[in-house]
Amino acid sequence: MTIKIGISSCVLGQKVRYDGGHKLSEFCVDRLGKLVQYIPICPEQAIGMPVPRPAIRLMKTELGDIRLVNNKDPQIDHTEAMIAFSKKAVASLADISGYIVCAKSPSCGMERVRLVDEKGSFLGKIATGLYTQQLQQAYPWLPIEEDGRLFDEGLRESFMVRVFALHQWQQMVSSGFSVGKLVAFHSQYKFLVMAHHPVAYRELGRLVASAKLFAPEALQLRYLTDFMRALSQVSTRKQHANVLMHLQGFFKKVLSSDAKQELLELIHLYRRGHAPLLAPLTLLKHHLRLHPTDYVAAQRYLDPFPAELGLRA
Repeated sequence: MTIKIGISSCVLGQKVRYDGGHKLSEFCVDRLGKLVQYIPICPEQAIGMPVPRPAIRLMKTELGDIRLVNNKDPQIDHTEAMIAFSKKAVASLADISGYIVCAKSPSCGMERVRLVDEKGSFLGKIATGLYTQQLQQAYPWLPIEEDGRLFDEGLRESFMVRVFALHQWQQMVSSGFSVGKLVAFHSQYKFLVMAHHPVAYRELGRLVASAKLFAPEALQLRYLTDFMRALSQVSTRKQHANVLMHLQGFFKKVLSSDAKQELLELIHLYRRGHAPLLAPLTLLKHHLRLHPTDYVAAQRYLDPFPAELGLRA
């Protein structure tokens, strides 16, 4: 299965913004673009708005409705057209594994989009773009990230972890769902979840243990939603170090004292910020090759995404 990711057309360099420009992301094009198939969409252009075009904004009415209107003339209202297009487009995206949207856009922004009242007074950066709002409602488990937030290393890694995890989930359920498949999937992702959200790690474990108490569809939805929410939390050095310590425990009976000390010191160096995560991971993988352990080898924590992304260096 090809990994498909929805993306705002302007982030790929297409000149579709209101001012005729674009918001090209080198990471999306040069690195991630080599590993996935993009589905580019510009909702504003899709509803017939020209390029260039008058700026638009989100306006909150006295009744509490959020409207997508012309920046200078709120009587020019694009709300119904945008919602109708969004619902139709989103319905066709059930097989995507992630979405990258344009930040601050009144159609695509994921968070902190400007909102005004009917008099034009600024209410705050508190809104979500209408198109992205429909996307979130239809697929609450879907990894969605803004182009600007992908500059943050932690947010970028969290997004990539979720994209590739969701893709594996989609591959798993494409031939049908079963409790046995869920148990195997969860087993592979236990340490990755622990690294991102220790509390969710325990909660998901209890959910899987009681899986037979749930109807299959309800179980799938609850697990996937909680699983993706857990991975959306940015992992810390302390949490990664905790997972590394758990993994090194699988080798305590086969490593020499010097080898165990070397690995332990490297984990502590990473914890204190003096080494990249790749350093202790590389040493762990070296020991895994010399002393194969099926359970550890199956852990997605070791390789949650392709090395070509260069995110753990």
